[in-house]
Formats: sequence, C-alpha cells, structure tokens
Amino acid sequence: MTAKTLTRMDLADAVHSQVGLSRNDSADLVESVLSHVSDSLVKGETVKISSFGTFSVREKAARVGRNPKTGEEVPIHPRRVLTFRPSHLMKDRVAAGNKR
Repeated sequence: MTAKTLTRMDLADAVHSQVGLSRNDSADLVESVLSHVSDSLVKGETVKISSFGTFSVREKAARVGRNPKTGEEVPIHPRRVLTFRPSHLMKDRVAAGNKR
C-alpha cells in the first residue's frame, strides 16, 4: 500500500479536471466547503455527508489518568474531540479495496 496523502491542492485539481472550473475557482470552492464544514464543527453541529460519513464533536468529561511509566495519577481536563463515523457504503468500499 502506498503512503499517498490527499491534499487540498489534489482536491482542487480534481474539481478543475472533472467540473471544468478554473484552477483558482476550484481552489476557492474547496476552501469554501472545508471552511463551512469546520465552522459547523466548531459550533458543535454534526456534519453528515451522504455515502461518506458523519463528523461530530464529542464532549469528554474530566477524569484521572495514570502515567504508565511512573504510575503517578494525572488529572485529564475536560475537552472536545472530533469524531468521524464512516457510512456503511464507505466501510464496504474500503474493505473491498483490501481484497486482492
């Protein structure tokens, strides 16, 4: 398996080649979509992309953790974390890619 990373520029190039917008318009479109998604997540909203998955923000409560090296107890402060749950179609598509 290759270690290729999909970047914003790759997405803009895909929009440019498949939709036919100019490179600048394609980059602006990708930036706009990503900005809208991240703004919604910052507000605590759930972002559901059909046939892809659901992004949501989860509130994690404070708890006591332990340093594995020393065994010392350390407080872990409450925080917000981003979660992603892939759709069944995405899970099936990824699983089918593993079969060779």
